[in-house]
Amino acid sequence: MNGGQDLGGMMGYGPVEPEANEPVFHAEWERRVLAMSVAMGPAGGWSVDQSRFSRENRPAHEYLAMSYYEIWYAGLKQLLIDFELATQNEIETGKVIAPAKKLKRIIKVNEVGQMLSDGSPASRDLSGKPRFVNGDRVSARNIHPVSHTRLPRYVRGRTGVITQVLGAHKFPDAVALGDNDAAQWLYTVRFDGRELWGDEADPTVTVSVDAWESYLEQAD
Repeated sequence: MNGGQDLGGMMGYGPVEPEANEPVFHAEWERRVLAMSVAMGPAGGWSVDQSRFSRENRPAHEYLAMSYYEIWYAGLKQLLIDFELATQNEIETGKVIAPAKKLKRIIKVNEVGQMLSDGSPASRDLSGKPRFVNGDRVSARNIHPVSHTRLPRYVRGRTGVITQVLGAHKFPDAVALGDNDAAQWLYTVRFDGRELWGDEADPTVTVSVDAWESYLEQAD
């Protein structure tokens, strides 16, 4: 979606200034928010892409005014409401009102490390062959989906070259809407800096983006 999170290539926000010796967490509540988010994913049964969409799906002025873990907390609260694990009133008051809904899985402390290490494989088997091959010139479609997408806004409508066919993987745009079986071929596409940002861009710069097949069309 075209939200506050898609800042790649946008001007006016100043330089990225990394914090020297930045800690993983700046406050204890941030640690707790991440722990709750990790635990509640399997418990509630939502996907990584649904979780991402819950964080992106808020007005840009609100998103940009929040810190990183404030965004995570807002997303988690929305997921709890959407999956009927809590009501807005329960979250605001801290009191149980509706009968508890059975959780899909409860993650124990000693299981967290292995769960994170295992991850959730996204590769899938698809019949047929990929539409594109290495060396093909392709254009990223100028799409504006209302839900989660992995296609950066700054490459839409731009032309690049396929440098790698990455196999078939879960399609995040559909998974974010609950279709966990959706899959497409995935490619690495290399774009020249000047194609993205004009003649004033550094001629030595290239940007590679992993793009699903429906994001792309054959270039003229």
